[in-house]
Amino acid sequence: MAHNIITQIRQLCNYLQDPIHVARFQQICGVSGTFSRNPAETKEVERARLHNSISHLQGENEKCTVNGGEGEKTKSLRQRKVTSPGKSLEQEGVDNASQNGAVVTPAGKTVGHIGSGCRLARSSDVGVRDLKENGSSGVNGSRVECTSETPDERISENPSPKTTVKPLRKNSLTGDVGQEFLIENKFLYYLFTLGTELGNELFYITFFPFIIWNVDAYVSRRLIAVWVWVMYLGQSTKDVIRSSRPASPPVVKVEMFYNSEYSMPSTHAMSGTAIPFSLLLLTYGRWEYPFMFGFTLAMCWCVLVCISRIYMGMHSILDIIAGFLYSLLILVVFQPALDLIDNFNLTYRYAPLIIISLHLGMGLFSFTLDTWSTSRGDTAQILGTGAGVALASHLNHYLGLMPDPPLDQLPLSPPALSAALLAVAMLRMCLGVLVLLAIRALMKAIAIPLVCRITGIPSGDVRKARQHMEVELPYRYIVYSAVGFSTLFLVPQLFTYLQLS
Repeated sequence: MAHNIITQIRQLCNYLQDPIHVARFQQICGVSGTFSRNPAETKEVERARLHNSISHLQGENEKCTVNGGEGEKTKSLRQRKVTSPGKSLEQEGVDNASQNGAVVTPAGKTVGHIGSGCRLARSSDVGVRDLKENGSSGVNGSRVECTSETPDERISENPSPKTTVKPLRKNSLTGDVGQEFLIENKFLYYLFTLGTELGNELFYITFFPFIIWNVDAYVSRRLIAVWVWVMYLGQSTKDVIRSSRPASPPVVKVEMFYNSEYSMPSTHAMSGTAIPFSLLLLTYGRWEYPFMFGFTLAMCWCVLVCISRIYMGMHSILDIIAGFLYSLLILVVFQPALDLIDNFNLTYRYAPLIIISLHLGMGLFSFTLDTWSTSRGDTAQILGTGAGVALASHLNHYLGLMPDPPLDQLPLSPPALSAALLAVAMLRMCLGVLVLLAIRALMKAIAIPLVCRITGIPSGDVRKARQHMEVELPYRYIVYSAVGFSTLFLVPQLFTYLQLS
């Protein structure tokens, strides 16, 4: 009985991890790749298909003579001219392209059909790699593709417009820019791009400061603590499981930046679950707002981030489910301990020393799990940010700065929106983010040469130097500890000085 249950669970996991489901979802959303449509076909299969196609054409009295690799025209009304790769369809004549029900787009992407269920596809339609792998299986760089579909099923008179797009950001480890792809639904493309950005550095460096400077420092301290632990455990678990990303093809890589990392669990799904639901748990009862409003917002946030990772081709369905459930498990265990952790960071005398030692130790442990990748740097960055915020919290409490409101003032009422309030908030954000970016750039310029000099690693090639744990861990830790500390201590003091607090 137990063996059967385990077998069924394994089968379900294999099914949910199948990249074909990701590819189908992308097709539904209007994403298609420019790679070969049939990458698994061998040369012999291609030649057999060509032979069957030619036999079918002869049976339909379609005369197609091949001389020296060039197609000759006949007088048959059902004749089809094969264009050479060096010439466009417009140059060959639109009248020839429209014969036998062939439909040709201006860009030459769709090239009609021949007979019942066969069509000639140009190299630009099927991909150059496919022609190279399978050999020349057509006329002048073209090939015949046969399917069981009728022409009306395969070709529409008014095809949806497609836009060629490059992947979002090149691979941070290899520099690979990825392969161009086509999108039909721009709304979904921009929507899911927004969703995936909710788990990237640009979002973190704007969202957390916004909460600290404009909403509630108490909530932000605890929210960042949750985020640090969720992301650290997620990245470390990836390096233990070592599951690869969905294969491409069939999956289209809309994003390339994290493609060198392992896949399970999805840390985007984990942060997309932990941040909104932790925000709901931390603010409900402390601030006055309807619970259903907060829950609906958290659920929409979570769903958008999770689905966006499938759309981007970065995760399988199993990766997303694992990330979502793993994050919920961490919240169940970690949420009751938030009061204890926050009070320890604020009041314990030796908290700064323990905070620095703990985060460095966690970073060293994570770096021993696997070879260098982008996740190594992300882990050190997250730990550094958490350490900087915890140190700033301790210093603020020690100096009596940014005190939490007394309990008798709870729940807090959101202020009425006004032009002046929005203007001050935007001014804080613009000024504060500029300060943080300046601090990050300054610390990068100082930390990398300093660490390389201490460790004796050449600093001429920064990318190569950062692949050493001795450089990457202290560099990321120093830079983002300074950013986290500045977010909760230096920048608020600047606002006080400028009377913007």
